[in-house]
Amino acid sequence: MTAPPTLLIVARAPVAGQAKSRLAATVGDAPAAQMAAAALLDTLETLEELAWPLVVAMTGDLDDAAQSPELAAVCARHRVVDQRGDDFADRLIAAHHDADAGRGVIQIGMDTPQVTAQHLQRAAASLDHHEAVLGAAEDGGWWVLGVREPRWTSCLAEVPMSRPDTGARTRAALVGTGARVGSLPVLADVDTWDDALAVADLVPDSRFAAAVTRTRAHRQTGPSA
Repeated sequence: MTAPPTLLIVARAPVAGQAKSRLAATVGDAPAAQMAAAALLDTLETLEELAWPLVVAMTGDLDDAAQSPELAAVCARHRVVDQRGDDFADRLIAAHHDADAGRGVIQIGMDTPQVTAQHLQRAAASLDHHEAVLGAAEDGGWWVLGVREPRWTSCLAEVPMSRPDTGARTRAALVGTGARVGSLPVLADVDTWDDALAVADLVPDSRFAAAVTRTRAHRQTGPSA
């Protein structure tokens, strides 16, 4: 593509009790929110490395979030839109339309703090030859979706979300609309404590890894230590 696409991050404010419920079931609400905030900050930092247009589609109250001042400062540098729609698929479709500036949109979430600028550059390059590009997640979902035009995301309305076959169904739905779909490497996303430990090992110098280390130390010593 001659001009860089718009980067879109679809995020939930990392508020304790509202963020990462599966992770929180193991480590507690506050640590889960701290890890979610760290993952979001790491992801935003990576996106900013590219200096491409960046849109943040947010749900939840950032004022109540873990690491609220730092998150607010980063978001203030970019366009922030509210997520809208009756379900997650509707919100994804709307976010793509809201972010589109005529150069394609590459959308990720906040669950892959190990993502690199090179991953996103590969996604952009793929859109030179495909209408869409998809990166599968290890749990059967997907971690990135890029499209040349937002209309290609309309098929998401037919795809059940948060299932082990969501990635395969998304690819099939895109192909069914006539899109040529490129592929990116499979990445793990963070839903559980085991996921968090594995991803932290991939990015040991990140905010996310530091948050995982603090949580692990707390779990080993106990709250009274």
